[in-house]
Parts: sequence; structure tokens; C-alpha cells
Amino acid sequence: MKIKQAQYLLTAVRTEQYPAEVLPAVSFCGRSNVGKSSLINALLNRRNLARTSSQPGKTRTINFFAVDSALAEETLCRWYLVDLPGYGYAKVAKDARESWRLMIEEYLRSWPGPNLFLQLVDIRHEPSQLDVQMWQFLQSIGANCRLVATKADKISKGARGRQLSLIAKTLQAPQAEILPFSVPGKEGRDELLAWLEEYLTGCGQAAD
Repeated sequence: MKIKQAQYLLTAVRTEQYPAEVLPAVSFCGRSNVGKSSLINALLNRRNLARTSSQPGKTRTINFFAVDSALAEETLCRWYLVDLPGYGYAKVAKDARESWRLMIEEYLRSWPGPNLFLQLVDIRHEPSQLDVQMWQFLQSIGANCRLVATKADKISKGARGRQLSLIAKTLQAPQAEILPFSVPGKEGRDELLAWLEEYLTGCGQAAD
């Protein structure tokens, strides 16, 4: 799959603010500072489309991006990339964290079209309780969801297998289905694009 064009569309905090046109969505979720914005920029081949920051918890709204892609045989496809607020940033007030949780949960339950959820976890660490809760919640609502292990360049090749095994055990997910991703060098990008192409092809969504 080739990314033809990607642009910021809108920001939402409530369902009535979601885009009027229903298209397949690919939604990115994960703990604050997991590298979500950097991964999105690497995936879309854009430097600063999703804003990165050294300050965790920067994304506090649901941000929609409109993406045009070419699938097999140059079939054009339009879809939304959805950047969800990072969860678990301790320095944010408790009531703010709760409002973010409710915003994310509302989106998880209410998006009217197809949705593929990509939950990001940091390959260097055992998934937190919040990571486990998010993954279990996605499973409980029957969501189409996959796991991406970010910051794969931050550990040695030898440690990678052990960490992927730990992530798989903690989340009770098949290790073979966890995709390591590294922004430098864009390791994992081709595999992730293949995931998206399979999903979007299954949606039968082609642009006019």
C-alpha cells in the first residue's frame, strides 16, 4: 500500500464532532510517551503531521486525519487515521484523566464505521496495568485490534525476543502477532502498511 496524501482534518471531544462522512478508521492508542505521534509521522511519511512533544500527555483530544492511499492495482482508498489521547500520564489532574478515559471509551463504542485499533506498547517495558485494561477492553467489545511494540531500536536484538515474550504473556496475546516498530529506519513500516491494506481491502472502501 502506498500513502498518496495525508492531511489533518479535525479535532473532536464528543461524538457530534466526528467527521460527517463515515469512512474506515485506523485508530492509534497507547500510554503517554509511547511514541505514537512519531510512529504516525513515520507511517504517513510526513515529518510533523502528528505533533510530537517531549512533554507526555500532549494529545488531549481525538484528532482525525484524512488519508488517501493506493491499494493493490492502484485502487484508491480513503480512510481516517485517528490519533487518540495518550492514557496514564500521572502529572495530569485526576479529573482530567477521567475525562480523557470517558472520551476514549465513547469513541471506542460509538464510531459508526469499520475500525482497526492499533494499541502501542513500549517494547522496553512490561505492559502497565492501564495497557492491560485497554487491551482487555478492546477484546471485550469485539474490536478489530492489533499490537505494535514501539521503540524497537532502543533495545538489543538479543533482548527483543524476551521483551516480546513478556508483552505477549502479560497481555495474553500471540507473540507472533506483535509487530516491532522503530521510527529510525522505519523498521516495521512495510509490515504495518500490509496490515492496513488487508484491513482496508476487506472494508471494500474505494474512493470515487
